[in-house]
Amino acid sequence: MTLAAEKQMEHVGETQAIANHDHDLVHELSTRLDAMWRYDQYIANAQDAGKPAIQQFWESVKEQDQENIDRLRELIKDEVECDCF
Repeated sequence: MTLAAEKQMEHVGETQAIANHDHDLVHELSTRLDAMWRYDQYIANAQDAGKPAIQQFWESVKEQDQENIDRLRELIKDEVECDCF
């Protein structure tokens, strides 16, 4: 890295709004929520193409992600109750 680039980045990360483990939970929840709204379209696309195995795959992924979202929400709730946010 050049001296100018090092100077530009020297203070990045000094301030943390929340702990890394809490940020990770929020980030992962956001990522999974972004994916969740697409699954119905993926399921419909597979159904329209007459691909039941692919349709079942997307239905399974959707169900798994919903369970993961529920678990992430619970973990975030626990962190909030512990005053970690």
